[in-house]
Amino acid sequence: MTEASATDAASTIQDRSDQVCIIGAGPAGLSIARALKRVGIPYEQFERHSDVGGLWDPANPGSPVYRNAHFISSRDTSGFFDFPMPKGFPDYPHNQDILAYTRAFAAAFGLRERIAFNTPVLSVEQDGDTWLVHLGEDDVRRYRAVVCCTGTNWHPNLPRHPGDFNGEIRHSVSYYDPEEFRGKRVLIVGAGNSGADIACDAAANADRAFISMRRGYHIIPKHIFGVPVDEFAEKGPNLPMWLERPVFSLLLRCVVGNTARWGVPKPDHRLFESHPLLNTQLLHYLQHGDIRVKGDIERFDGDDVVFRDGSRERIDLVLYATGYDMRLPYVPEDCFDWHHGRPDLYLRAFARKRHNLFALGFLETNSSAYTLFDRIAQLIANYLHDQTAAPERAAEFEQLIRDDRTPLNGGLHFIDSARHEGYIEIHAYKAYIEKLRKRFGWPEMTPGFFAEVQHAAVEPELRT
Repeated sequence: MTEASATDAASTIQDRSDQVCIIGAGPAGLSIARALKRVGIPYEQFERHSDVGGLWDPANPGSPVYRNAHFISSRDTSGFFDFPMPKGFPDYPHNQDILAYTRAFAAAFGLRERIAFNTPVLSVEQDGDTWLVHLGEDDVRRYRAVVCCTGTNWHPNLPRHPGDFNGEIRHSVSYYDPEEFRGKRVLIVGAGNSGADIACDAAANADRAFISMRRGYHIIPKHIFGVPVDEFAEKGPNLPMWLERPVFSLLLRCVVGNTARWGVPKPDHRLFESHPLLNTQLLHYLQHGDIRVKGDIERFDGDDVVFRDGSRERIDLVLYATGYDMRLPYVPEDCFDWHHGRPDLYLRAFARKRHNLFALGFLETNSSAYTLFDRIAQLIANYLHDQTAAPERAAEFEQLIRDDRTPLNGGLHFIDSARHEGYIEIHAYKAYIEKLRKRFGWPEMTPGFFAEVQHAAVEPELRT
């Protein structure tokens, strides 16, 4: 770029260098917006869709939400801090409940007013100590920081198997209604929580339903003694992992039994070393033979799918529930070090290689979804506030961003896979965040923490 063109470009940049740019208005984006509002940091927020809700809005192009999708963690452990989910919600809320709740949250804290809807971010680039955000050829803005809140479930991972197949092959992102399975022999590939859910839809609606499992999983029912399982774990005694694992394993053997008798492969890992398969319905359909378990696919052969064990099944529809690639397409790849397709982020939120670049919602765990967003968002807000109010403290935290490699696995050895590259053990993670809060003297999040920025009392409209 010539000196003259650089000067022209600079003259078109809108200066927002005292503000933070938030990209995305799903739950993570709303969480950081509230946190910044509380500490008085100005921000602008951009959402490519026409409303808040992120992936929970099935009208949002590319949303992976299907008709029967429910929250994988329970009502009372998963809501935003200081804004609990209504008691009228079921233990595991439906996706439309979550959407209504998210929009009520935005309304209650007056967050919608600062969101520019139908405004995709094309790219961001670092420019010295600031960030240039490109909203269009003639709309470039300079910010002090960028928080990426666009989520991880937008770029389907679709494996390829050899052979020719006469049936239909799709990724689960294209699936919405169980009626799609009517009159078909359906194979679901992948046994994550979405894959298990969709397999249950197939069991109830398809002529025949199969699920292909690459490995065995520990299947956990959604309730233990009538209590949501994550609530049971959260409110029970905080046992060390060497004791918690055998106690919970024994409990599962009593409640679930040996899943191998229904064709489920024996897990190749100990309990908690992979994401648990949390699904009571799946147990029901396995017990009744409405879902048949198959191994990994070897190849396609006309009307059939051939499996590694040599067996074959005639299949009409293969639906790959094989997850998503974690991408930030508007951020240069060299802003992060990547491992197993996951960006290296301190506390799964702070870019190590770039000043004031954050990604909220790019972590994997098994509980406390929105409350955890709030704790991380508050950490980001405190750090940004300290950059002007307590620069020495901010510099100390910045050193941790670069160098701190404290394990967040709670003593577990997660299996070696892309899915588990960024996986955390929830209790270890919360304990470490609390340790940092005390070290830096940041305020404790107690009930009423966000009361000063609450705009109105808003109740989500219950699904009928």
